[in-house]
Amino acid sequence: MEQLVETLNIDLEQERKDILKKYRRLLRTAKPFLKDNDAKLIKKAFYTSVEAHKDMRRRSGEPYIYHPLAVAQIVVEEIGLGTTGIVSALLHDVVEDTDMRIEDIDRLFGKKVAKIIDGLTKISGRFEYGTSQQAENFRKMLLTLSDDVRVILVKLADRLHNMRTLDSMPRDKQLKIASETIFIYAPLAHRLGLYSIKSELEELYLKYTEPQEYRAISRKLRETKSSRDRFISKFTEPIAEDLEKAGLNYIIKGRPKSIYSIWNKMRKQNKPFEEIYDLFAIRIVLESPQEGDREKALCWQAYSIVTDHYKPNPDRLKDFLSTPRANGYQSLHSTVMSKSGQWVEVQIRTSRMDEIAEKGYAAHWKYKGNDTKVRGNIEQWISQVRETLETGSGDKTAAIEFLDEFRTNLFNEEVFVFTPKGELKVLQSGATALDFAFDIHSEVGVHCMAAKVGGILVPISYVLSNGDQIEIITSNKQKPTEDWLRIVRTSKARARIKDFLKEDNKRYETDGRQLVEKKLKVLGIELTAEVVNQLRAFFESKTAADFFYKIGKGYVQFDELKRFKRDKEAKERKAVTAAVIPPIEGADGKTYTKLLKNIHGDRADSDTLLIGDDMDKIDYKLAPCCNPIAGDDVFGFVTINEGIKIHRTTCPNAAELMSKHGNRIIKAKWESNKDEAFLAGLYISGTDRVGLINDVTRIISNELHINMRGLTIDTKDGVFNGDIRLYVQDTRHLDILISKLEQVEGVYNVQRFDTNLTGSV
Repeated sequence: MEQLVETLNIDLEQERKDILKKYRRLLRTAKPFLKDNDAKLIKKAFYTSVEAHKDMRRRSGEPYIYHPLAVAQIVVEEIGLGTTGIVSALLHDVVEDTDMRIEDIDRLFGKKVAKIIDGLTKISGRFEYGTSQQAENFRKMLLTLSDDVRVILVKLADRLHNMRTLDSMPRDKQLKIASETIFIYAPLAHRLGLYSIKSELEELYLKYTEPQEYRAISRKLRETKSSRDRFISKFTEPIAEDLEKAGLNYIIKGRPKSIYSIWNKMRKQNKPFEEIYDLFAIRIVLESPQEGDREKALCWQAYSIVTDHYKPNPDRLKDFLSTPRANGYQSLHSTVMSKSGQWVEVQIRTSRMDEIAEKGYAAHWKYKGNDTKVRGNIEQWISQVRETLETGSGDKTAAIEFLDEFRTNLFNEEVFVFTPKGELKVLQSGATALDFAFDIHSEVGVHCMAAKVGGILVPISYVLSNGDQIEIITSNKQKPTEDWLRIVRTSKARARIKDFLKEDNKRYETDGRQLVEKKLKVLGIELTAEVVNQLRAFFESKTAADFFYKIGKGYVQFDELKRFKRDKEAKERKAVTAAVIPPIEGADGKTYTKLLKNIHGDRADSDTLLIGDDMDKIDYKLAPCCNPIAGDDVFGFVTINEGIKIHRTTCPNAAELMSKHGNRIIKAKWESNKDEAFLAGLYISGTDRVGLINDVTRIISNELHINMRGLTIDTKDGVFNGDIRLYVQDTRHLDILISKLEQVEGVYNVQRFDTNLTGSV
């Protein structure tokens, strides 16, 4: 430690002053929330954390205590939690990173804090192959959510500070952490109503995964700021005058869309920045007595004033006043046409609603008296999470399955429907009559055979619409089938169906295992764990249980087991004679990193797969989902039985792979000097004219000498759209081609696409 201090030339006295300064700032911010002995408890937590982390530093070289102090500051200032949240934030890493135990926390700070810290502490120990450590950690944390939502709120603060300080991390760690953030934590912040935190997490994700795009959009927003400000000022002037006349207390905020949402829109609509017109929104925040009906009336009054001046789009009016989102979000949204011909989104809400929109779940406790309805919606969602956790199976894929189920519910909007007696039920958008049946009761769901909507008979697959009144028709003879899993959308229904099917299928699994063991004995193969994994992969089954079930049901015949034996022996012979290291069954990222270090020796990037140079040493393939080409920012993913696949960091699957299987990610970069051709795809559009195709193909074939694999152009009413598949040397070669094609008369847009190039776009 002393050596590190000398090496970094650290002023310890100055650091001590900075630590105390941060601590005093935390106390000043928390002062309005503190009661009785709260300040003493926070002080005790602070000094406990300082002592526990005294010999630790962050990767940036800063004292580790800066991190828990920053997390506690976010917890109180940006989320609005009280003393228990602050104490938990200060202590959130002590059990994981120091000698302190949960029992010590319980003794010093009580059961509530201990429970939260336990939920935040990562699971230690070795994980079986096929599980995801991140998913397992997340599942454990959510188990505590059932008792105390502050676990998640502190975790979000922890993640936000880690993202804010990601600069000091190496590139591969930045990508893993950012991907996990966009995959789970940003949607979770959205679900809990923490919109400002959700937006910042999204922007930081983009900053580290797409730095060039992030900087380009950021620069363009700065360049257009003065013109946007003038537009907002002119737009809001007549509204402000009428709000004054009506005697309303208000604040009008003009805000640009986030860089992430602009980037998302550009990507989805295939449009440049200059053609994204709804770059900003206007928010009108009204001061109001905290009475439900009075608040709504004021919001509608302000809406009337806005529409006196600007024509609203009737299809874009969203009333979240009467039916708040499940996370408690309340606001009135409308999109209106400005005098200059631009659409502007206008959000109208009260100051209470605005605080809830910014601070989400935590803010509800400030308004306990009149906020029971919206708080109840969130608690209903937490109850659903609890049910999903309780019904999860104990096998090794349970955590990943749970993560998939949980994540599908995070960003979904709600649908509002009624029982025959008029009771309101809120389900996720896209839910079916079968989901509704399981929401009523598991027994109703299991025996559901049809439904009536408005007195009309509909199938169980009927997708619910707002305002539907549903009556479920049951039969004791009805029981779930595997097809039902394709019908339902909610995790509750899916979990119940899986439980029923699992029970029903157990005997087939048992029969299947016994049958395989007997048949393999005849073939001279012992049924070890490795062989089970090989069988699962060979017969394309998701789990070993699925494979044994197929055997038990008679879907796999004895002759196919003979084919498995031949394939296994051929692979083993190939492995003995091949110079290239073949795929290693059951390997993870660490296995291959160790292998690469042995291959590369002492060079600086010895833990990195060198694409091109390592081709004759280790087996890898380019992933067809994103078609990487030389020059792309890439990573390696260790598959279960196909070796390493190279993906672009911007691959549609990258965030999921890094979030769920971070232990199977390895570093990779292009290193080959050989002339290689990579298949790439370009989307091209514009206005049609005679000779256009000839000009495009001339640039590709004659000027740049690029081989085309395919060209498809579709023309309609003077506009053409098409895609070109061609072979390029690297990203620089592709960029030159795109630049030249954009200069062709009539060409409007040229953009690379990633979708599997071997099939259709």
